[in-house]
Amino acid sequence: MKTVTLIVMLFATVCLFSEAIQVQDGEYFFSAESVKVLQHLLNSGSVTQQQNPRLATTSYSAVCANPTLPQEFVLLCNQSGYSMVFSRLAAVPMDVCEICAFAACTGC
Repeated sequence: MKTVTLIVMLFATVCLFSEAIQVQDGEYFFSAESVKVLQHLLNSGSVTQQQNPRLATTSYSAVCANPTLPQEFVLLCNQSGYSMVFSRLAAVPMDVCEICAFAACTGC
């Protein structure tokens, strides 16, 4: 009986961890929750944008300096090209990602 209980507990644990949704951008993988936090920071007004939408550039250094930025993005902030990764992650539709209909999302 103990063996059956142990197997059921082990299986349940594996299922819980395997259902974690990951968002991939090139060689980088981020949790869906962290991407949601990043998108919230980008949309919250903590990032300044220029007036002309055709020339809109985002100051991602402000996001990198934010203390609520998830830890998995901190190392990315120190690398070149992080602004391109942030801009692509900002465009990921998280509601579609949660039902695994978006190619960048894995782990469902």
